[in-house]
Amino acid sequence: MSNDSQHILDFIRHLLSATANASLYGMEHPQVERLTSQSFTSIGEILKSRPEVTLMVVENELIIDGQPQELGLFLDRFTQILKSRDIGTIKLLYGITKLEVNALIRGLSNQSDGGTLAIASSDHIRFGKVDLQVSGLSGDADLIGSNKTSITLPDMPRVELANFMEIYEAVKKKHKLQINGVYDVVAGFINVFRQEGKPLLAMAALKETDEYTFTHSTNVCVLNLAQAMALGIEGQLLNDIGVAAMLHDIGKLFIPEEILTKTERLTDKEFNIIKQHPVKGARHLLETSGVPRLAVVTAYEHHLKFNLSGYPKVPTDWQQNLCSHMTAISDFFDALRTKRSYRKSIEVKQITDMMQNMIGADLHPTLTRNFLKIILVLTESTDRI
Repeated sequence: MSNDSQHILDFIRHLLSATANASLYGMEHPQVERLTSQSFTSIGEILKSRPEVTLMVVENELIIDGQPQELGLFLDRFTQILKSRDIGTIKLLYGITKLEVNALIRGLSNQSDGGTLAIASSDHIRFGKVDLQVSGLSGDADLIGSNKTSITLPDMPRVELANFMEIYEAVKKKHKLQINGVYDVVAGFINVFRQEGKPLLAMAALKETDEYTFTHSTNVCVLNLAQAMALGIEGQLLNDIGVAAMLHDIGKLFIPEEILTKTERLTDKEFNIIKQHPVKGARHLLETSGVPRLAVVTAYEHHLKFNLSGYPKVPTDWQQNLCSHMTAISDFFDALRTKRSYRKSIEVKQITDMMQNMIGADLHPTLTRNFLKIILVLTESTDRI
């Protein structure tokens, strides 16, 4: 376990203990003061090397900076307290003060002079909710106004997309990956989605062209960003999720073209070569400066499956990253809805039925249900997907 991970767990453990003691004895008890100080020290150590820490609850899972946690006794208790307070996310920002940690403990313990205390955000502690119901998109009127033909998405910046194709071609020729160019493409997507005012509509811009590897990567990026925005993810983590999606299949650039484009059934030997692309991609990204760690992890994990029955083989207690789960969902959906060299595209309804049956085995249950709600709203409201 890294020092950062240990400091985060120490922060949560001390915070939980302080909350429990404050509920019993009040905020002025010496034990509460000691635990508050320890909580403040632990989070301070973390924020020396990063601008923020994000804690998120998705159903019964606790996710720290995009990484699902294996729930033990104290993490499970902490998750349940957040759920009982209707807290979906907590962002802890650089510059946090002991007074703010004290106020957090007071709010979680419901200690106030006048009764129950409403927990409010401060300068360096931000609270939010995770809405898995695709809020604001429950009906056609909310989604597209009174006329379906009024949907007008700006084209994705053609220059940026052309640049991404050049980036992929350069990697094929064993040139250095230009990570800044990938960040530019993702930033372009995010800007377009935000300008629209309804980011999930950007899914209607999914493309189908003959340049499958390039197009698939951009489509998975669009789908990942839609999932992340529906969860309330923003800032650097949102950008990194987009970059990870753009680069998740980069390992396929190191697989022979004749295997990738083969129209007949792959032999066992050929399929085993295909199965090497997550490791090849992760290794290439790991050796490239400026690539976010999230992209390396996602490239490695995106074919693991929820129950770890996929590839590459990992230990049975392996904890997959949230972004890897999102990417597996986006990857499966777009791979089937796009025409390939060996088959026609599949209807969206058929794909979503397949995904429903894969919940809990191949695909993450909560994230997949959220994704299917997004798809349902869009397919009922437009004919663009």
